[in-house]
Amino acid sequence: MSRNPLMAGMLGGLIGVGLGGMLFGGGFFSGMSGMGMGGMLGLLIQVVIIAFIARWLYTRFVRRPAMAGGPEIMDRTANGGAPQGANAPVAPPVVIGPQDYAAFEQILQGVQAAWSAQDMHTLQTLATPEMAGYFNDQLSDMASRGQRNTVTAVHLDQGDLSEAWAEQGRDYATVAMRFSMIDATYDSTGRVVKGNATTRTESTEVWTFLRTAGGRWILSAIQQTQ
Repeated sequence: MSRNPLMAGMLGGLIGVGLGGMLFGGGFFSGMSGMGMGGMLGLLIQVVIIAFIARWLYTRFVRRPAMAGGPEIMDRTANGGAPQGANAPVAPPVVIGPQDYAAFEQILQGVQAAWSAQDMHTLQTLATPEMAGYFNDQLSDMASRGQRNTVTAVHLDQGDLSEAWAEQGRDYATVAMRFSMIDATYDSTGRVVKGNATTRTESTEVWTFLRTAGGRWILSAIQQTQ
């Protein structure tokens, strides 16, 4: 397989002609001498053409190079370009301290105050666009019914960290927030149709916060609990 296919084809053709001459009793070179220069040239042209075709078929189907990278590249692409294997860098743990809990409480109170005032501009600065859109939809639904909900005198009684992690350059923290408040819903006449305007109620919700590296926390999701 390592020989030059062109030379091998030419040599094979010449040997074939010589063997034909021997079979007919004319000796090894009689087949070539009887052909004349025109026949010899035609034979060589045919041999060259056949050799080129054989070489092309060999390189096309036998020695076709494998795709660069193979499954390893597809694995990295499928996982967002993250390095695989034991040498992949491990993100440092996200440590939640007193300053973070203070920020969570401020966001809780700020979101409830902006909600009560129907202040979408402030809500957009305290939450992700997805959460701000959710708040806007809820406020629009109540407005279409002629209702308004207010949550005042909010106090965080307890915040328990459920999970904290880093992902794609962002820090996340999920906290079970137990807080008390005065929660009341009014109709267009000012009558309380839901909740209580004088008695404090207590609620527990799971809030998820996120921040970019070196940035401030904002609200990412709220999950109601039983």
